[in-house]
Amino acid sequence: MSDDAPARDFVRDIVEADRASGALEVVTRFPPEPNGYLHIGHVKSAALNFGIAAEYPEGRCYLRFDDTNPTRESEEYVESMKEDLRWLGFSWEGRLTHASDYFEDLFELALRLVRKGKAYVDDQGPEEIRASRGTLIEPGRESPSRQRATEENEDLLLRMRAGEFPEGSMVLRAKIDMASPNLNLRDPVMYRILHRPHQNTGRRWCIYPMYDWAHGQCDYFEGVTHSLCTLEFEDHRALYDWFLAALEVEPRPRQYEFARLNLDYTVLSKRTLIRLVDAGHVDGWDDPRMPTLRGMRRRGYPPAAIREFCRRIGVTRKDSVVEMGSLEHCVRAELDAAAPRAMCVMDPLKLVIVNYPEDREETLSAPNHPRNPEFGRRELPFSREIWIERADFMAEPAPGFFRLAPGREVRLRFAWLVTCIDYLCDDAGEVREVRCTYDPDTRGGSAPDGRKVKGALHWVCAKRSAAAEVRLFDRLFTVADPAASEDLISVLNPESRRVVPNALVEANLAEASPGAFYQFERQGYFCADAVDSAPGLPVFNRIVTLRDTWARRRQARPEPARSRPPGA
Repeated sequence: MSDDAPARDFVRDIVEADRASGALEVVTRFPPEPNGYLHIGHVKSAALNFGIAAEYPEGRCYLRFDDTNPTRESEEYVESMKEDLRWLGFSWEGRLTHASDYFEDLFELALRLVRKGKAYVDDQGPEEIRASRGTLIEPGRESPSRQRATEENEDLLLRMRAGEFPEGSMVLRAKIDMASPNLNLRDPVMYRILHRPHQNTGRRWCIYPMYDWAHGQCDYFEGVTHSLCTLEFEDHRALYDWFLAALEVEPRPRQYEFARLNLDYTVLSKRTLIRLVDAGHVDGWDDPRMPTLRGMRRRGYPPAAIREFCRRIGVTRKDSVVEMGSLEHCVRAELDAAAPRAMCVMDPLKLVIVNYPEDREETLSAPNHPRNPEFGRRELPFSREIWIERADFMAEPAPGFFRLAPGREVRLRFAWLVTCIDYLCDDAGEVREVRCTYDPDTRGGSAPDGRKVKGALHWVCAKRSAAAEVRLFDRLFTVADPAASEDLISVLNPESRRVVPNALVEANLAEASPGAFYQFERQGYFCADAVDSAPGLPVFNRIVTLRDTWARRRQARPEPARSRPPGA
């Protein structure tokens, strides 16, 4: 579905300009913090970093885990991120690193800054430091510790590392400018004391670096040439550059910022996603309604479609909101070419063909894909009684209804033309059975006399179908910008998951492999749930509908124009 050519963007233009000026290497890094699960927002950054490196023979991209906070991180998240990135198709080929791999080197650089008089130990508490930082219109106040002697600062830092001081009692700060208009330069904290075990280094350390300190130095250690960050780090670039300049290291990496991914009808705030999980509004991080890669994978999103989506939206410096329909379009395009077809009846209504012999059963043949013969064909058992969708019959058809009704002829997919002659109702007046005759000369669904019918129905054989549970997933929120709502829970979509417990599918789907996907004709694209499906008891998740029904809703009821500021 893609021409595989990377779209040109300002980042790639910068890389090309650097190469033209004599810089031969292209080295990037993708630095997720292992404190949760990756979501669709992370994919844009991963695709950019891994993608640019892959475009050059000498290019390389590091997968570096930003594991500087042991209070929030775990090996579970590390392994899940590696698995999700492999599933997306990204490869780091031996370039797997952790910020914690460089703890010793980072500490030696911190000592260098202390000895140069550019860092000091501050024994103010967190609240005091926060209060003395100042505001956007008021300068900060210098700490009483700022003028400590270099030797005392070095001694205190070594004792901090040795574990002599309690947690939170002191920090190491860079000595920059407490009156700087950029708050990030007002003597930022470089190290804090945390007597906590680390998922990678155990209990070897009790002081841990802050991200702003570790970021640029890890880039330097790995020879990163282009450190690509989202726009919320733009104001941090001055600090990134200050540390590298103060240490006088060469060659220095450069930081560039791009707009992160904002997707409508969802939220990508980790804090909000945790709230949804913890409060039970979703069934965990792999809930198919979640924007996590775990959720998208379980729902059935093809990784190629997600990569294509990131390619199409491009890379800019302008914050914007991308329509969910753009992602779903890429999913449909990928699945249309890759998904074998099948039939599923979700609300069964019995259809009896009265002139078809009661003791007769036969096997029809249908293509697994309408345009690609390489998919082969499948067998469809057929008998006198079949199941059709209840919505495909109306005793008193409304205008524009072209499916089955009394006296009307329709086509059964891959079978015959049938005509309704009668129907039976239960005691409540609901139709329980439709009776038809079939034309035996119309096998395959076409009439030798050339007559045309407008309606075509999918069906399954009553004797040879399989029971299945079908889960119909939709967007998690009812409004395009749920983060702007005063009460996020109030705009959760009550129809985001509907369970159809007694659907019927073609018999061969009873043994559908977990993760296998299909187009259920006239219904949408579905995936056998990788968690709950079992042999003989399949569960199918709707990946996406056949068409963008939300686009029609927007046309019928336009929403007010909206914008989202950077970092929102």
